[in-house]
Amino acid sequence: MVQSAALQTLDLAILVRVQAPEPSPPTGAGLGYCSMIPDLSPDALAIGFLWYVVFLFSTTCHEAAHALVARLGGDPTAALGGQVTLNPIPHIRREPFGMVLVPIVTFIFWRSMFGWASAPYDPLWQRRYPRRAAWMALAGPAANFSLMLIAGITLRLNFTYGWLHRGGSSSSGESFVLTAVAIFFSLNLLLGTFNLLPFPPLDGSSVITLLMPEGRALRYLDWIQQSGFRMFGLIIAMLLFGRIFPYVQTFAQQILTHGL
Repeated sequence: MVQSAALQTLDLAILVRVQAPEPSPPTGAGLGYCSMIPDLSPDALAIGFLWYVVFLFSTTCHEAAHALVARLGGDPTAALGGQVTLNPIPHIRREPFGMVLVPIVTFIFWRSMFGWASAPYDPLWQRRYPRRAAWMALAGPAANFSLMLIAGITLRLNFTYGWLHRGGSSSSGESFVLTAVAIFFSLNLLLGTFNLLPFPPLDGSSVITLLMPEGRALRYLDWIQQSGFRMFGLIIAMLLFGRIFPYVQTFAQQILTHGL
């Protein structure tokens, strides 16, 4: 039976620098402060729109993955809310501020994009099946890394065979496609990495229970749900992420441009 007081995964509390990625290596995602003066030029609006579309699709895939794995594991809470879908509308209905209002407002005023999304789950199901719940938590970042991998392979093939070109000989359509793929790579690398940090309420705080005996995992889950550590953990995660992500991004770009 689905509990009316279901908890939720709070995902994708992120701050993304909105700018055009470079073609080699792809860049554009990072933590940072931009200008307080809105830049509403056509180019800025076009790039912002592209970032938002990628953000919306990536968060939808993330939450749909959570919902699907939870349903397969025996918890239909998110599925009953219509979240086992790549249609963003049910996800937007659940988090209209985090998926629409806040990202657009932060882009307009700071040229950064901050947002979040969530998926509900039954806390009693999590207590009965902590490992299934951990796999459910892992599914969201795994979806982001899958999108990153697809984008990375596309970029790598382009770098190798020159399928798309930017510069004087390229068309605007080719430049648009390459920019979109680079944003997919950067943003999904950011989302997957951030959400795997082992601090509540991020997915990584539940994923680490896969490494624990069941009894210890249950005590740990009780502690992070009943303590006031969730907001504190999110603050720590954002501070730590700003330090570690540049290294992750550099490593990913080196693999993309030079291989293993």
